[in-house]
Amino acid sequence: MQKTNTKVMTSGNPAKLLLFFAVPLMLGNLFQQMYTMVDTIIVGQGVGVQALASLGAADWLNWLFLGLVTGLTQGFSIQISQLYGAGKIEKLKQTIGNSIVLTVGAAVVFLLIAQGGLRLFLDLMNTPSDIYAGSESYLRIMFGGIPVILAYNLAASILRALGDSKTPLYAMIIAACINIGLDLLFVMVFHWGIPGAAIATVIAQAFSFLFCFVVLRKIEVLKISRRDTKLEKGVVVRLLTLGMPLMFQNVIISVGGMVVQTVINGFGFIFVAGFTAANKLYGLLEMAAISFGYAITTYTGQNLGAGRLDRIRTGMRSGMAMAALTSVAVSAVMLIFGRSILSLFVSGDPAQTAEVLSIAYRYLSVMSYFLVVLYALCVYRSALQGLGDTVLPMVSGIVEFVMRVCAVMLLPAVIGQNGVFYAEILAWIGAAVLLVTSYYRKMHQLTHGKQMKRKTADDRSH
Repeated sequence: MQKTNTKVMTSGNPAKLLLFFAVPLMLGNLFQQMYTMVDTIIVGQGVGVQALASLGAADWLNWLFLGLVTGLTQGFSIQISQLYGAGKIEKLKQTIGNSIVLTVGAAVVFLLIAQGGLRLFLDLMNTPSDIYAGSESYLRIMFGGIPVILAYNLAASILRALGDSKTPLYAMIIAACINIGLDLLFVMVFHWGIPGAAIATVIAQAFSFLFCFVVLRKIEVLKISRRDTKLEKGVVVRLLTLGMPLMFQNVIISVGGMVVQTVINGFGFIFVAGFTAANKLYGLLEMAAISFGYAITTYTGQNLGAGRLDRIRTGMRSGMAMAALTSVAVSAVMLIFGRSILSLFVSGDPAQTAEVLSIAYRYLSVMSYFLVVLYALCVYRSALQGLGDTVLPMVSGIVEFVMRVCAVMLLPAVIGQNGVFYAEILAWIGAAVLLVTSYYRKMHQLTHGKQMKRKTADDRSH
């Protein structure tokens, strides 16, 4: 049998398992963020502030469809991790086969909606006329790559569900190198501008999928047949029950972000450029949080499948402690070095550049001071998902939406433009409060249910 990086997480030290699972994901996310940042740096330096603002105006709309993709595939991976933890291999193969068919269908639907509604979305977001064309050209190409992004995310989600976090890391390293090389070639040498950056990203994603696909084919338990790809009602319902709420959660969060972007667009392209520069570091801020989240989801899902609630509690304590310490370290780095990092994104008129950097650093500082809240949000949301509950995380997305939209509509009128920076913080706080309380309530229900089953079994034995 071929040696693989898959890992059963139902035995062994929880803290060690989570850390060794999360670190490759962090490094993978680092490379992903690196090539996203390089896109922005090369466009900002090579094309100018107006081009940087064009990318910023496209950010949330791009994230909307990326959220649909990641929500669906992440939902599928929850069922896969539970079946793997329970050792139900035949059911696992059928679930993966059905997931592939559903993903292909989703790729067609998302592609048609994205391309058909692009101009309507940009109009609704009040995209300034001087950056409209740049945003549209970038998104046309990025949306054209939706099938590729779906394929990569499904492959990576399956690998993570089986405890393999190393292969997605290697895939991201390959993608980062390809993307950076093509960015330099397309933007700086061929002078393709914004479209060049988008083309480079799509090509890099295609190579990351191919790498994951080759590894998946080597895993013995994933040798699926044509029979496994035949849609089975019970399997499809379960997969969509898990995936659809996560998709809706991401859509709601994205729509809230688009409302924020609409308000920001009204402040002019200088403010948009500053906000964009800080948002490009958002990925670095949340990178470790997302990695711990994926680790928690896989760990919780596998241990729930094995009936090990005690290990879930221990793992959560370890995971949250590591996440909190990491958030403090990341915040310190951003507060100390943030202004220097932000300067990489901006070039042009000195007065214009100084104004953009001032706006960007103010926003980055606000996020850094409250970063531990975001990390708690990710850990507890991921734990609930691993427990098979994707509805409460969806509700938390609605809470984020309400808090974010109310804040961005009201605060600028009270404290000026800086008020939009606090919309994100209030969204984190609202969602975190709901998720933390919901997790402990869910664990209490599961423990009580297990005790009742044991009592019933004992009564029958007597």
